[in-house]
Amino acid sequence: MGLDAIRAALPEYARDIKLNLGSTVASAALTPTQTWGTALACAVTARNPLVLREIAAEALGHLGPEGVEAAKGAAAIMAMNNIYYRAKHLIGDEQYASMPARLRMQIIARPGVDKGDFELWCFAVSAIAGCGVCLELHDKKLRGSGYTREQLHEALRISAVVHAAAVTLDAEAALA
Repeated sequence: MGLDAIRAALPEYARDIKLNLGSTVASAALTPTQTWGTALACAVTARNPLVLREIAAEALGHLGPEGVEAAKGAAAIMAMNNIYYRAKHLIGDEQYASMPARLRMQIIARPGVDKGDFELWCFAVSAIAGCGVCLELHDKKLRGSGYTREQLHEALRISAVVHAAAVTLDAEAALA
């Protein structure tokens, strides 16, 4: 079922989201691993049960069990980091910037998949969370390791569409 089930569940007013789901996931700028890891990490972050279930089921064939766990791990660690670093930035007090996080982040050192792909998934999740500090850090790190702006742009597109599908389906469920 996968993306087809999500598209079928979306109402007509979200036709653009239906169309964009297919075109973003079919992008040639990213490998299937990069694409499906991004989609899955973003689905975890977006929190809609249908979107998460269907993307996870389809992603398994492209990522394998280890890749699925890594994508979920990217979403989990960024759920913590995005809140922490965004808050420190928004407070605007330089003294906070000098304080160490003292938060465990071991998965970043050993994600179980290509470190660049894991970083890409963290980048996409940071877009949903709106953490400018994390977006800038991951963009710099990814581009410094050879990822192109086009690849990062595609990850952002996937992030936006997966999130939009989740928001739309949550709204429909609340109104039902």
